[in-house]
Amino acid sequence: MVIVSPYNPAWPALFAAARTEILTAAGGRLTEIEHIGSTSVPGLAAKPIIDIAALAPDLDAVPPELFDGLGYRAEDFGAPGRLLFVRRDGDVRTHHLHIFPPGNWTHNKERVMAAHLRKYPEEARRYGELKQRLAASGMTGDAYTRAKTALIQELSDAARAERGLPPAPVWEE
Repeated sequence: MVIVSPYNPAWPALFAAARTEILTAAGGRLTEIEHIGSTSVPGLAAKPIIDIAALAPDLDAVPPELFDGLGYRAEDFGAPGRLLFVRRDGDVRTHHLHIFPPGNWTHNKERVMAAHLRKYPEEARRYGELKQRLAASGMTGDAYTRAKTALIQELSDAARAERGLPPAPVWEE
């Protein structure tokens, strides 16, 4: 079952605390780090998972065990050219740390989308309402994700166009 929560004003503070811990543990391997995903958008309903994007000049310098002490575990989720570390409280995901190389940073789809939703609250509202409807319907996992695709693609295309970028698929196959 997918849980979509109303916006929680504590999410930015949870990100700030995670950011400090991650940068300390990374020991200079990361040059930028920011809050992305729905929890980074004021007022947006979201799965209560703090999504974090970080820039690593060299992905090979980020070993899978680097963030073990913080409770993050490296996971392979089938997206090439990036790393994912997941932090859980028991079986519940609480944080996703996405680490990108320089070539996938400036126009990174997750960063572009989050910035777009922060800039356009009406679009964020539309997205939040869709997520809440889908979660309330009992959709889970991949079905929930795929049911959001049309709106996410629309919003992503608008965000990219505003930056002078061509449309790009939102899901990596």
